[in-house]
Amino acid sequence: MQSPKPQAPNIFARQRVAAKFARARLRQTRAGAASFLSDAIAEDLAERMDFMQLSPKRALVVGDGSGSLSKGLNALGAQVTNGLLGQFDEEVPQEAGEAYDTILHSMGLGMVNDLPGALIHARHSLAENGLFFAAFPGAGSLPVLRQLALVADGDRPAARMHPLVDNRAGTALIERAGFKRQVVDSCPLNVRYSSLHQLVEDLRDHGLTASLTSAAPPLTRDGWAKAKDAFDALRDADGKVTERFELLTLTGWR
Repeated sequence: MQSPKPQAPNIFARQRVAAKFARARLRQTRAGAASFLSDAIAEDLAERMDFMQLSPKRALVVGDGSGSLSKGLNALGAQVTNGLLGQFDEEVPQEAGEAYDTILHSMGLGMVNDLPGALIHARHSLAENGLFFAAFPGAGSLPVLRQLALVADGDRPAARMHPLVDNRAGTALIERAGFKRQVVDSCPLNVRYSSLHQLVEDLRDHGLTASLTSAAPPLTRDGWAKAKDAFDALRDADGKVTERFELLTLTGWR
């Protein structure tokens, strides 16, 4: 008798994930909306494809907020299928059946409950020798915000931020998914802020706010004031605070 398949941990509330990505897309229609993370990912993935001299014929692009990845693929003669973040249960279509020779995924795979399963579905969606790219904020991201959250909660810290994937875990996950060859790397992106409010607004623009199944209690007015005071204490000589985003990129060949 076979043992039952282990269940993935229910870390993220998928309805909340889909809702926050939908809100982020709406926010992107407003003037001045922050898109520096998705823009950096799109630029990096485009450079990787150019360096590898790829000429995809059938591509799936998920999370292409600006449309630049799809436009670039169209210019190469590719037939592009676009997917929205939050559209699929684990951010990857599960019944594609070797439909694509290239899959590019931006921002969403860091917030799925079954990342090993999502990577397996992505591999199954690729034709033989097809190439998979995924990029999202990984371990090392938002150290300042994590520090401020602890200050705000005081002696009773709440789970306000979800666990993040690091390089070692990313390598193990993409190997476990069965990709023939794998490359996992990360690069930091530092952003300077003049206010805590602007940092939070930028996270909302990118769809990076909380979507945990066990929602933390709202910050009290006193907690928010403590967080702002802690933010002010970190200001540099120019009156700004530097926050770090660590962009993790997974690459695998079927």
